[in-house]
Amino acid sequence: MRLRPASAEARLGLRLRPRRPDLRNRGAHRGRFQDVTETDRIARAYQELEARAGARWSLANRGNQSILNERRRVFRRLLERAGWLPLGDRRVIEVGSGTGWELAQMVELGGKPARLVGVDLLPDRVATARRDYPEIEFHHANAEKLDFPDASFDLVMAFTIFSSILERAMAQNVASEIARVLKPGGGLLWYDVRYDSVSNPNVKAVPRSRVKELFPGLSGELETVTLLPPLARRLGPATPLAYPVLAALPPLRSHLIGLLRKPR
Repeated sequence: MRLRPASAEARLGLRLRPRRPDLRNRGAHRGRFQDVTETDRIARAYQELEARAGARWSLANRGNQSILNERRRVFRRLLERAGWLPLGDRRVIEVGSGTGWELAQMVELGGKPARLVGVDLLPDRVATARRDYPEIEFHHANAEKLDFPDASFDLVMAFTIFSSILERAMAQNVASEIARVLKPGGGLLWYDVRYDSVSNPNVKAVPRSRVKELFPGLSGELETVTLLPPLARRLGPATPLAYPVLAALPPLRSHLIGLLRKPR
């Protein structure tokens, strides 16, 4: 079963980051915010950034396509190694699900749409996800307060989310919620940048040491992946040959990827 994809930026799993939201005044109810003006500002910032950067992340660029293909191969390998494919009845949540495309790909790995859940801070992205993937459950919520019982999910997906959270306390709150809703024996599928962005001050690297701080109760190895996107996009017709050669050099890999497990 295949579900309809969304934007190229979502397909690449490389989310655009506006200034971080001030969530100190969030409402008492989970997923609702008193600071409507700030929420609106975030939405406008995302729309403006997407309009400017859409062509940059187009899958018509062979480098972008190679980034996506490589990441999906590694995800499949990690899940196969864990003995989790096909996903079957395993319950999966993506924190920061955006427009839903990445989560929908779990169907191609044997996941059942009714067992997939997405959570995102921005209401317009949640609306798009609900429209494009009505078979999947999406929530507009702050990931500091996930409205699910303890040990609800077999797999949590966190792709380029923590690099967008510059406030350490908020990042720890989100990490604690992820660990809480993860079942014993379950896993966190991680993908995020290990280098600071030279062009975007709202992106902060998340090195291995920081991942361990965020998730002290999880174990597993993180490997480097993804040729530096600005370089990958410039390879042109040489991409099929040049991408794997350059990506074999660890300093040129921009992201960390891995499956971190919660003890039984």
